[in-house]
Amino acid sequence: MARRIGLTLLAADRPTALAKACWELLESRQALVLAYVHKVARSIEYAAADLHDLLRHMASGVGHPVAIVDERGVLRHAGPPPSPELLARVDFGSPWIDLVQTPAECAASVRVHSTVRPGLRLLMSGHGLTDTQVRALGTAVEVAMPAVAARLMIDEVHAWSDASRSSAILTELLERKGVPDAELERRLVERGWRTAGWHLGVRVVGRGRLDGLELARVVTERLLALPADSHASVLGEGVSGWLTFTRRPSPEVVETWVRRLRELHDDLQSELEVATGIGSLAPEGAGLAATLAEATDAARLAVRRASTGWFLHLDRLGLTQLLAAWTASDTFEPAARSLLGALGPEEIRTLAAYLDRESSLVAAAAELGLHRNTLGPRIRRIEQLLAVDLTDPDVRLALHLACRVVLAGGDSPGP
Repeated sequence: MARRIGLTLLAADRPTALAKACWELLESRQALVLAYVHKVARSIEYAAADLHDLLRHMASGVGHPVAIVDERGVLRHAGPPPSPELLARVDFGSPWIDLVQTPAECAASVRVHSTVRPGLRLLMSGHGLTDTQVRALGTAVEVAMPAVAARLMIDEVHAWSDASRSSAILTELLERKGVPDAELERRLVERGWRTAGWHLGVRVVGRGRLDGLELARVVTERLLALPADSHASVLGEGVSGWLTFTRRPSPEVVETWVRRLRELHDDLQSELEVATGIGSLAPEGAGLAATLAEATDAARLAVRRASTGWFLHLDRLGLTQLLAAWTASDTFEPAARSLLGALGPEEIRTLAAYLDRESSLVAAAAELGLHRNTLGPRIRRIEQLLAVDLTDPDVRLALHLACRVVLAGGDSPGP
């Protein structure tokens, strides 16, 4: 019948919605614009828990994916995220509505007015839209932008408030050397932090001028996303975090987690200029304070170590880095004792005498009352125990300082 009378027959799952859309397109662009604005207004009426919740309301109400983007990519989205091809066409420098399209999709975006995070745009996208629909979507995204900017500001205030509280708690814990009183213990429990168990400290700092809250947000999100009992807090001009294990993990397990943290660091590098330091595994509250202090020292050194990718693990530090740590912090003594931990008291005194005499077997043997042929094998055994090369001047200097520190505090390298 349709062919006989020259009509096109359409089948639609939602014929009423199709008829309404056709009327809007044919009869009035303003009607389409008003419909979008009405949908945005209704979506804003719902109470949103955070920015992501607000974007979900908007995407559901408007019927199009919504995203917060900047030049680095998609930061938040509800619905399918825009493709890289579409984002490549967005004019991030434009202060006005920007309409773009690719053969597969199109989008309207507008700059989000934010004093704390510049360069953001609110974007709504879709597939198979006409020019009229895209222009109407531009009006919708412009109407939605103030609500998104306000939500961003609210979330930033909440984030700073929470960061201040967690920073104060962590600072107090470190000042007490990891031994909390009853009140501090209560506050730790409220945040889900515990001092029991074994801890591996992490410290991330910026290598240039970075927004502290942005650094904290990104690092905390990535760290807490790890499949582990992980925690993080703003501390000073960086972020300190740690992994907690109920039982002492094996060296292989620790090494696996250090690799995961290295992957996290490399991932951060794609967005921010950061340096990351990792402490050594340590038990209980005192150990938590110690590993965080070590991670801080390692991060301080990592800032100057492009050759390591701005990443250093204290247990993996070369002896030159260990020497540098001594000049900048008070954690050299425990690190030195750990470094010489494979040696007994007599071997430490032997090594110290050898280094005091500028690596002369003859002079050191005379000092120790030994024959040089006896001292030679002892020095070679010490090299094997420490897995070092004593012909390296940096190695000798660092070990020399380590021996002096350990002997000054008692010749046992243990704690």
